[in-house]
Amino acid sequence: MAFENLTEKLSRIFKKLRGQARLTESNMDEMLKEIRVALLEADVNYKVVKEFINNVKEKAIGQEVYTKLNPSQMITKIVHDELEELLGGGENEIKYQANKPTVILLVGLQGSGKTTTAGKLAYLMKNKLHKKVLLAAGDIYRPAAIDQLEQIAKSIDVPLFKKGTNVSPVEISKQAKELAFNDHYDVLIIDTAGRIAIDEALMEELNQIKKEVEPDEILLLVDAMSGQDAVNVAKAFNDLLSLTGVIISKLDGDARGGSALSIRHMTGVPIKFSGVGEKVSDLDIFHADRMADRILGMGDVMTLVEKVQEEVDEKEAKKAANKMMSGKFGLDDMLAQMKQVQKLGSLGGLLKLIPGIPKISPEQQAIAEKEMRNFEIIINSMTYEERQNPSIFQYSRKIRVANGCGKQVSDVNRVLKKYDQMKDMMKQMEQYKKSGRMPPGMPPGFGGMR
Repeated sequence: MAFENLTEKLSRIFKKLRGQARLTESNMDEMLKEIRVALLEADVNYKVVKEFINNVKEKAIGQEVYTKLNPSQMITKIVHDELEELLGGGENEIKYQANKPTVILLVGLQGSGKTTTAGKLAYLMKNKLHKKVLLAAGDIYRPAAIDQLEQIAKSIDVPLFKKGTNVSPVEISKQAKELAFNDHYDVLIIDTAGRIAIDEALMEELNQIKKEVEPDEILLLVDAMSGQDAVNVAKAFNDLLSLTGVIISKLDGDARGGSALSIRHMTGVPIKFSGVGEKVSDLDIFHADRMADRILGMGDVMTLVEKVQEEVDEKEAKKAANKMMSGKFGLDDMLAQMKQVQKLGSLGGLLKLIPGIPKISPEQQAIAEKEMRNFEIIINSMTYEERQNPSIFQYSRKIRVANGCGKQVSDVNRVLKKYDQMKDMMKQMEQYKKSGRMPPGMPPGFGGMR
């Protein structure tokens, strides 16, 4: 995940600061020096780093942090606020038109994943924001781009406007806008040809599209893996087109994240969306405050809540929870709960959203995900009666199930042990709920208990 190294380094810096009884000018300078190095190693532009450090120091002095008995929390808040400001604050909203289509022109370099992102953006606006969306295929120079966008459009059930490769992108964009207006679409997303570099002829073509269509949003897709090159690309596109926003892709990868922390400050263009995976649903609205939380290791509970609301049926979840709390649930119910968790994304990605949860290694994540797949295979090899009433399992049944799915009896035993553990835990939770007492370590009011 992007920012992972930066998060670890900042966490170590603040942990060291918490060990100080008071903040002095000496340890303040040492801390800022370490933050400076961490930001530079994360590939943040050196001008941005210099201003960031100066701002933190100025605010710390202005708020008399030196005189506080416990200054670490205040310094953490100052750094958090500066990170949020650096990432763009709250300036990330699409300005939707009330009585006509909102036209979005998507631009970027070739190979940055722009066509795929056009589909992701359409999916997000249709399924999460409940907009009526039209896609337009404006990349006539790469015939495969039209076919690719058509396949994506079909997979997400969004209509595609296309005119092949013999009509100019300017004309395609004009006709698409007319159709969107006549058929009362909320949003029109125009996919344009990717530029191999800042090609003058193709950039002028974009300028012509802008003049003819007058888009409400011009969004540039940049690859987080490209580092400071992303800032240079954003500057070039912004100089010609006056960008309204940036989409940063591959924030789930190994990028150091510096481009995200530099691009807003260096160009004045806000980040509006972030790509966090390969699936069509892996595009998120960018929230500067939440990203600042993540960078400082504070998790991102709001994003986790939103994921749950989007993916989990509330009525079914309550029904399943009541069944499990009463102890009247079988292996089918356990499998259904596991699948609900899988819908929310990778295990490692989910844990990063929860504050205070220790980081798991890629190897640990792979083992956990493999175990979940094995559980599903084993449970699906059981009879209906066995899944509903696991207590009937004897050795002969375990052998039959293991042979049927190509696993060992020990693997079957592991599934049954996990089921028994979950059943015992649910019984305890039900007892706590009835008594009104809290399980050890649980906060007051957890789970609706008083």
